[in-house]
Amino acid sequence: MSSSHPAPAPLVDLRRAGRVAAEAAEAAGDLLRSRMTGPLEIRLKDADVDVVTDLDLACEELILERIGAAFPEHRIISEEAGTVGAGGGDFTWLVDPLDGTNNVAIGMPVCAVGLALCAGSLPVLGVVHEPVSRRTWRAVRDEGAVGPDGARLRLPAGPRPGRADKPVLAWIQGHDVGRDDAVAVPLKAMLELRGGRLLQLWAPLVAWVMLARGDIDGIVGYRPELVDLPAGALLAREAGAELRALDGGPYRPSIDLPPEERGFVAARPELLDRLLHTTGTILGAAAGIPVPR
Repeated sequence: MSSSHPAPAPLVDLRRAGRVAAEAAEAAGDLLRSRMTGPLEIRLKDADVDVVTDLDLACEELILERIGAAFPEHRIISEEAGTVGAGGGDFTWLVDPLDGTNNVAIGMPVCAVGLALCAGSLPVLGVVHEPVSRRTWRAVRDEGAVGPDGARLRLPAGPRPGRADKPVLAWIQGHDVGRDDAVAVPLKAMLELRGGRLLQLWAPLVAWVMLARGDIDGIVGYRPELVDLPAGALLAREAGAELRALDGGPYRPSIDLPPEERGFVAARPELLDRLLHTTGTILGAAAGIPVPR
């Protein structure tokens, strides 16, 4: 995120907004936890394998009702409902009521609930809740990130033992990325070759939390979906991770970015250049973009 493009000064009580968002996310988490092991109504969202369940819709309705009641003047962009609420205002909520639907649909409880509040186009508040562990993480722009116990969340200094040369990474890609994509296919292969392990969790917000906690060393995202990007990016940044565009340039997780400009590298600071060399090499081969130095 570049300091040359600051977010507008918030004209909203971020403490209250954070409390409302956390309570909404946790209420949705309670609903998810109570029903995710039962029968679900599942339908395909598109021609690929992405699905939506009745549980997504129930959680979304709960969150939209709470955010809409607390902030009726704000616009909301939600995973299933699209854009709702007031238009043309300064504040926009991004809501992912069930990040990891495909996991839950196959009985794998790796999922999260995410909300972000953006002032203008940039996030100023992010909340991520894990229903299974009942843990919630929050971040406020330039004020830091906190974990479930309220303690400041900071990346540990240096990699965990044994991971200096073999970092553990996560891969995030958007639903429109094809199996033969000229960037995604070689980039994933190169990351697996140069790292210790490459996780594909199908739940980007879970990966962002893992990075903010220091459980993994970095994330590479290619054409990621918008709805869960601002909350996760803000959480990782405020915990001490560095973020750059895939070509090494500054990165702003703006809600105005088209999919082709949302690609990013997020990592522990000392790992960033190494990952950017990898992404730059692949981009250079695919599109003639110079390797970052």
